[in-house]
Amino acid sequence: MTKVNKWTLGLAAIGLVSLPAVVQAEEKPNQLLTALSSTTISGYVDTSVHWNLGTGNGFPPPYAYNTPSKQDGFNLNVVDITLEKPLDEGTWSAGYKAELWFGPNAAGIGNNIGSSVSAAAGGGNDLAIKQAYVALRAPIGNGLDLKLGTWDTIIGYEVANAGGNPNYTRSYGYSVEPTQHTGLLASYQVNKVVGLSAGIANTWNAGINNRSARTESSKTYMGSVTLTAPDSFGAIAGSALYLGIVDGYNSFLGNDVTSYYLGGTLATPIKELKLGAAWDYAQGHDNNFVAAGNVKPNRGYINTVGIYASYQATEKLSLHARGEWAQLSGADDAATPANIPTVDIYAATVTLQYDLWANVLSRLELRWDHMSSVEGFGGPSSHTGGPNKQNEVLLAANIIYKF
Repeated sequence: MTKVNKWTLGLAAIGLVSLPAVVQAEEKPNQLLTALSSTTISGYVDTSVHWNLGTGNGFPPPYAYNTPSKQDGFNLNVVDITLEKPLDEGTWSAGYKAELWFGPNAAGIGNNIGSSVSAAAGGGNDLAIKQAYVALRAPIGNGLDLKLGTWDTIIGYEVANAGGNPNYTRSYGYSVEPTQHTGLLASYQVNKVVGLSAGIANTWNAGINNRSARTESSKTYMGSVTLTAPDSFGAIAGSALYLGIVDGYNSFLGNDVTSYYLGGTLATPIKELKLGAAWDYAQGHDNNFVAAGNVKPNRGYINTVGIYASYQATEKLSLHARGEWAQLSGADDAATPANIPTVDIYAATVTLQYDLWANVLSRLELRWDHMSSVEGFGGPSSHTGGPNKQNEVLLAANIIYKF
């Protein structure tokens, strides 16, 4: 017999509720509560302090989220809130993910203003839908996973959520990759060694429900292969090699872009030491091409290489280093200002992380950037309003609380 509390009995006695109806409602499970019980809420608050050594911070190095408004001061970077129902082990499984960003870094996604690299200019809205998709699993082979909606790009060594990266500041490789796509993504794990993914989306760049202006049927296509070293590889077991490509129409630039990515992580015989490397190559086709906020001419390209090393010194203390080279180039034609050259950028980053508080990621970072030439990129004859500094040194502290 269902137990009914005395308040309910009292209301039934004076005719305000029907006791059988109350009992029946209590005996049936609440469908809304049942659905919500499998939903998780997570996220983080990302803050930082920047000290740019020297003077003249109006045109900082063009890597993602390094806007002039963050120089020499205290910053709220982003607040992330994620609602998710993960896929379960069922043969026909369904779930969803809705991830929202609040704060200045939200503009860096580019879905409010159409460009995945426009955050270098410091503009845009402080609210963005980072991901929002329905997840499905079909019992095909080992299980085919599908995402329909808006989801993170499939290429890149670094990810959008800063706490998932070895360093606080972003690489030039990350800065020239797309951030998100709206479309359908399929993933399939062939075995423990080989993983595959393929997708079709509206555009190369971010922008929820964007469409190509070229033709109604124009879409962006992408694919990737992940190879993971099995346990039989001994000391390097768990090492991974990743290859990916994204090709399609950039609705912000009005031209096609092809992005190639090759990256990997290497476990070493020294258990505490891990190495990594990444190569990004973005090629523009037709019309203008944008390199981290700077307009490049027809057939322009961006070539970047990053080398990573991480060492877990103690349970709480870890050290992370990154070295980079990036080349921004474009072909000359009638529409190209003659003073825009090929530019090489070199960068070195060292990060010390110490996990003192529970649920808190705390790190101190020193970064140096060197640009081979500032002519055409904020220099004396610039069309961007210059001048840039050829050498930039940043000392930053980053505190992230995860919940």
